[in-house]
Amino acid sequence: MDLIDSHAHVDSADFDADRQAMLERARSAGVGTILAIGSGPEIEKLGAAVPYAEKHDWVFAASGIHPHEARHATQAHYAELDRLARHPRTLAWGEIGLDYHYDHSPRDVQADVFRHQLEQARAAKRPVIIHCREAWPDCLKILQETWRSSGLGGIFHCFSGTLEEARRGLDMGFLVSFAGNMTYPKAQGLRDVAREIPLDRLLVETDSPYLAPQPYRGKRNEPAFVAEVARTLANVRDLAPDEGARATAENFRRFFRLVQTSQCHPGTSGGTPSHL
Repeated sequence: MDLIDSHAHVDSADFDADRQAMLERARSAGVGTILAIGSGPEIEKLGAAVPYAEKHDWVFAASGIHPHEARHATQAHYAELDRLARHPRTLAWGEIGLDYHYDHSPRDVQADVFRHQLEQARAAKRPVIIHCREAWPDCLKILQETWRSSGLGGIFHCFSGTLEEARRGLDMGFLVSFAGNMTYPKAQGLRDVAREIPLDRLLVETDSPYLAPQPYRGKRNEPAFVAEVARTLANVRDLAPDEGARATAENFRRFFRLVQTSQCHPGTSGGTPSHL
């Protein structure tokens, strides 16, 4: 399989005991690229994904202040994010957005921090990775007002919305990424959405170490398991598993303008951003 995990927290302490083995399992499963996500609020945590992208030519990084941590955002955090966005291994700004499920940060603070980072991402010319949970009306409104005109688009990570919400994102240049929760028996609604979205706008991810797909549910998730998400997506699209995996991998490479290099293993999808 030609697989890309478009969202994984490889710096998580959950992987401290076997991180190298975890990465090797991903490679063995056919994962050619991982987009590793760094989040805050601590300044040193914002760049947590970068060392892995520096060490492995098939890993790239993204950095942003998660809505859970918005209450901790300071000017120093914003300055650090500006610096990280200039790193040659950084592809995107995120994950950022709104989360009304837990309300770990006040909603007005989440919105302010979200808008601030969208402005920064626009200046840095980086697409954004959106975290949105039970906040779609407000999230889409902010994106429409603050982001659409940038033309930079982004990714709706771990999508949990409706088809109409997905279509509004597509109209703003977003790709829609599905995670392990789409494999759960009660997630038929997500599978129905995935069936209707144009194939060339779909991605798969693990969000590891969270949301392990059905065969591993209740266990720690890891990038190798993105194969299960790709199989489920292919099934709902009436595609062979390899076809579904290849389509989502090509979508990722096209969006981020990744080109293969001789450093990549045959059949994998790592490489260098052609625009950097």
